Amino acid sequence: MGAAGDFGKLILRGVLAVMMLFHGISKVVGGPGYVVGVVAHAGLPHAFAYGVYVGEVVAPLLVLIGLWTRAAAFVIAVNMAVAVALVHRGDLMHLADTGDWGLELQAMYLFTAAALVFLGAGRYSAGGANGTLN
Repeated sequence: MGAAGDFGKLILRGVLAVMMLFHGISKVVGGPGYVVGVVAHAGLPHAFAYGVYVGEVVAPLLVLIGLWTRAAAFVIAVNMAVAVALVHRGDLMHLADTGDWGLELQAMYLFTAAALVFLGAGRYSAGGANGTLN
């Protein structure tokens, strides 16, 4: 792929990881109460809510440094799919007055993570271009 492609992967990893970490840090500081409530309302075990820390803190950190990137990006994609299913389902067919899609941010996270599942981390990563699950 070359240096330009690897630099593009670094940009994708950095943007996805940093933006997801804002959500994760918010939950670390404020606690998972909202997520616990959403999970309980959906009839799922409360323990399921703590997976948000994996999807919004651990996985983004791994993506950022480029270690086990494909697996970590998959976790982020699953985290976003669950968030859409549990919280944002009503926005699926919603367009705002400004023309933006109600799920545009969630879709960007989900599909950027999916792209990294297929692309891997690239050579500018802790795991290297051919590292485990990179």
